[in-house]
Amino acid sequence: MENDNVRIDKWLWAARFFKTRSLAADAVERGRVKIGGVAVKAARPVKLNDKIYVDNGSTSWEVQVLGLSDKRGPAPVAQALYRETAESVVKRENDQEARRLFPEPSLGIKGRPTKRDRRAITRAGD
Repeated sequence: MENDNVRIDKWLWAARFFKTRSLAADAVERGRVKIGGVAVKAARPVKLNDKIYVDNGSTSWEVQVLGLSDKRGPAPVAQALYRETAESVVKRENDQEARRLFPEPSLGIKGRPTKRDRRAITRAGD
């Protein structure tokens, strides 16, 4: 395949933002990937110097395209395909720190609370 006409879902997969191409295509379809601030379709070709916003559910990036590839290679090769913007790096580090300092309360809950758990929750709220 020619390298100057790479679909966004293939590029995201090759750049290792998503584990599978179908996950990348699903994220594009849901509007979690934007090129130049505009939501795109999975068949949209990527061009050099495009600014891409990627949200994979747990982390978000804003990157500039430096290279094109439709083949998934080693991580160093994948990282050479893009450069993350300085604002994106700061925002991502702040988000990681916030998650570390203020964990999601529901992460400790496994399924439906028991009667004992419910009483403890009620006591904690008073």
